[in-house]
Amino acid sequence: MLPVSVDHYENFPVASWLCPAELRPSVVAIYRFARTADDIADEGNASPAQRLADLTAFRADLTAIESGNEISTRWRSVFAPLSTVIAQRLLPVSLLHDLLSAFEQDVVKARYHDRAELLDYCRRSANPVGRLLLHLYGVSDSASLTQSDAICSALQLINFWQDLSIDTSRGRLYLPQCDIEAHAVSSQQLVDRQDSPAARALIADVTAWARGLLMQGSPLVHRVPGRAGWELRLVVQGGLRIVDKIEQMNHGTLTVRPRIEKLDAPVMLWRAAGMRRAHPTLTGKIA
Repeated sequence: MLPVSVDHYENFPVASWLCPAELRPSVVAIYRFARTADDIADEGNASPAQRLADLTAFRADLTAIESGNEISTRWRSVFAPLSTVIAQRLLPVSLLHDLLSAFEQDVVKARYHDRAELLDYCRRSANPVGRLLLHLYGVSDSASLTQSDAICSALQLINFWQDLSIDTSRGRLYLPQCDIEAHAVSSQQLVDRQDSPAARALIADVTAWARGLLMQGSPLVHRVPGRAGWELRLVVQGGLRIVDKIEQMNHGTLTVRPRIEKLDAPVMLWRAAGMRRAHPTLTGKIA
């Protein structure tokens, strides 16, 4: 992936060789904005109050760009190129504000009542990324936007179920309380990473939900033009591959984090090439 690493932002397709060269600066500018804000919310040892104050200052620079005012010097390397991209590409800035809203929520909210509440978080934490990229590619029809939202929300959910062992160690639990109760598991058991058949059944349930969402959005790969459509195929297949790995380990992600390895690349490429215009089977195992 060029020119920046995505080691800890895996669901963001950052300026790969499949991205047209003329769009790479725009993609990188969006990535740096999201990455920096996410780090403010989640990395280091700052207090919640300090994180929120920093995110407020970060949002102030975004607002300054909108109003044509001078940005601060603190994040000039983020906002100077972003302001150029916003002006040149007419980016919908409201989507960038949505991302900041999700990062602010991460500072103060660690539990979710039901799937609808979690999807509202995904609407702001993940879906804006897809919509911004579609905007760059000139795709704006409602069907494509809906499918993009399904893919992005699914990738966010898959990342949650992949990262359960990490998030729970931070006291953060994205598994909806309604699902937890339906499987007769307690939130404390999950935060304590107590593996059990009931916990695995819960993870299996929400993983199947995420797979279904991803498959709902997958026809978008035929709507996005050129090499970008192929990049999207690989993004979808990357998400499905993580789901495969979660299933292969019998949904034991409370204690082990599955990862994409080099040996997975041929499988993903083969399945990406095999994606047809007809809606894939609900298994998502396209071959």
